[in-house]
Formats: sequence, C-alpha cells, structure tokens
Amino acid sequence: MKRFLAVLLAPLLSLFVLVAPAHAAGPNPVVLWNSNAQQAIYEVARQAPYVAPRSFAMVHGAIYDAVNAIAGTPYEPYLVAPAARRSFSSDAAVGAAAHRVLLSLFPAQAASLDEMYKSFLAGIPDGRGKAGGIAVGERAADAMIAARADDGAFASASWNVSTAPGQWRPTPPTLASDGAWVGDLKPFVIRRGDQFRTSGPPALSSAAYARDLNEVKAIGAVNSTVRTADQTQAAIWWHDRRLTEWEIKRQVSDRQGLNTLQAARFFAMAEIANADSLIACFNEKKHWNFWRPVTAVQEAASDGNPRTTADPAWMPLLVTPPFPDYTSGHTCSTSTIMYTMRAYFGRDDIPFSAYSADSATTRSFPSFSAALDEVVEARIWGGVHYRSADVQGVKVGTGVAKYVLAHEFRRR
Repeated sequence: MKRFLAVLLAPLLSLFVLVAPAHAAGPNPVVLWNSNAQQAIYEVARQAPYVAPRSFAMVHGAIYDAVNAIAGTPYEPYLVAPAARRSFSSDAAVGAAAHRVLLSLFPAQAASLDEMYKSFLAGIPDGRGKAGGIAVGERAADAMIAARADDGAFASASWNVSTAPGQWRPTPPTLASDGAWVGDLKPFVIRRGDQFRTSGPPALSSAAYARDLNEVKAIGAVNSTVRTADQTQAAIWWHDRRLTEWEIKRQVSDRQGLNTLQAARFFAMAEIANADSLIACFNEKKHWNFWRPVTAVQEAASDGNPRTTADPAWMPLLVTPPFPDYTSGHTCSTSTIMYTMRAYFGRDDIPFSAYSADSATTRSFPSFSAALDEVVEARIWGGVHYRSADVQGVKVGTGVAKYVLAHEFRRR
C-alpha cells in the first residue's frame, strides 16, 4: 500500500509547500472551529459518517476562502475572494464563516451556536480589524451556502432492494436502509459522481469471490476463533462513529504547528476531498448494489459457487451499515484523508494516535500509510466488508484526492 501511495503521490508533491512550524500563542482558530463543528454536526445533530462530510466541507471551504482573502489571496479561492485587508482579523473571519454555515445547516441549534460564537468573539479585541474579519467570513459563508443550495442533499431516494443472489438487501439486526441520496449529491470538485467507476466486485462464481467470502466468514464472525484480541480492538476502533479522522487531523495540524492560513487550507483540502470521496463511493454502491457479507454467508447456498458454504446463523463482529457493500465507504474516506495529509506535508512518516471511546483503546501509527493499511484489514476483521471492496475503496478515495488537490487550493 505504501508503494501504491508513493507512486500516485509523486506528481503532486511539487504543488505543495513544505510547512515550517509557526506556533501561535493560543489555540489555532481553524482547529478550534473544527472541534466546534464536530459538536454541532455529530454530537448534537448526529449526522451519519456518510452525511457529515458535506457539512464539514461547507464549513471549511468557507473558512478557507475567508482566511485566504485576508492573507491577500496567495492561493486560488475555492468559491470567492471577498474584498479584504491584511489588517482584518483572520480569527474573526474563521469564527464568522463557521458560525454562519453551521447556523444555516442547523437552525434548531441557534442558541448554542450563537453562544459558542459570542464566547469566541469575546477573545478578539473590538475594532475595525474584528469587524472587517467578521464581514469577510460572513461573505465567504454566504457564497458557500448559496453554492450548496439544492445540491441534492437529503433527497428522497432509496436503494434497489433485491432478493437476487449477489444483490443488496437490508441486513440484520437493524434491517435499516439509509444514505441512497449521497451518491447523487452534487460534487464539490470532481466532475460527477461516477467519475471513478471501478470494474465492480468479483463474479459470484469466481475463485476471487470465494476467497473474499471465506476470509471474512472466518475472521469477521462475531464468534471468530481466528481473529486476535488486537484485531478485534482495531475493528471496533475504526468503526467508531466519531470517525477518528477528526481527532487525527486536529492532532497532526497542531503538532506540525500550522498557522491560521495553513490550517485553513489544510482542513479545506481534506474535508472537501473527503466529501467528494464519499459521493464517488456511494455512487459505486448504488451502481453495483452488492450484498453484504452477512447476507452472502447466510445465503451462500444460492450463489452458485461450489467453493462457498452457507451458515444461516452467521453474524459479523460489527453491526453492518445500512447500505450496499461495494465499495467500502470507510476505506474511500480514510484513503482520501491520509493521501491529502501526506501530500500537504510532503512526507508519510508523521506519527499520530487517537483514542476511541467505543473500543476504550488508543491506537498509534508511525505513518499515514500504516493507518491506511490497517483500516483495509479492520473492515474485514469486523465482518462488514470483503477485501475487494476495501482495496477498490482505497483506489477510489486516492483517485478523488489526487483530482481535488490537482484542481483546487493551488498557489496562485
């Protein structure tokens, strides 16, 4: 996987400037508002991992345009470059942009968001700089809100439920169905949702499919005797619905000493690429409509493959998400984020760690590629994806990240 990333990354490294530490006296406002956004988007609104990326992309795209404008527009704007002076407060612009976008997304949270914003602004000295920064942030937010109006979010859509072998149907124990609109969402940067179409999952009659199914059947079962304790912890850690990528991005940003402009650009790149990655991934899911391992194992007698055997009582370690298997949303997302971080910092060997309340463990990684390697395995250990879905998810996510970083956020 590391060699695969290195080959794809090489052409992009020249697009980025290596970041020198630029430690600020207080917390980075971009990192702070990323945490505030998580509070509103996930902790309160409880947006699912395949819904939240749109919200984060909107917040950080607006922040980037505002901060970039105050800095004199050294990088290409994402949507707009509001008129600004360098004397304007970048901190105020960050807070104003984030607050205005979040308020548009979650009007029911107005009281808490307003209080959060008021408390933040209290730490910025009053004056023309503060007022100017607020105005720039609000204009950037307005542009983002307008750009995402009628983008297809939360549209009425449903998956193609089928009882045919190989086709998706709701899975136990929840029998839920959700997220069908994500694959048709208007992209942020990529040309269209099917731009990164793969060749599809292995044929049910193939040896490759049998290998995939038998692997996840053995190691991904809730009562697996071959999965180790560490593998079980990893599967649960990577399944954490708070998506450890939030903490990872904040941690890496802080430890690398990004200043406000650098952090604004970094988070915008990561969040917008991630949103497009999920769009491409869910477009794949809708196109192939492939059944999940729990269905495939329980109904293997119908797949026409003599190398597989049915186990009607089989259940995975993790609860299967409420949509088709192929490709893996988690590996699409993680590969996009890890690729973006490696491209931005110009190196792979930046260590990081994160704690998951779900697994009650902290996992540490010596590099971005090491984390990506583990998530590919973790989705199999959890019993929710086949290896082919994970591997192809990495290719989709990396392809999206490469495209986004080549077309947006470039130095002018």
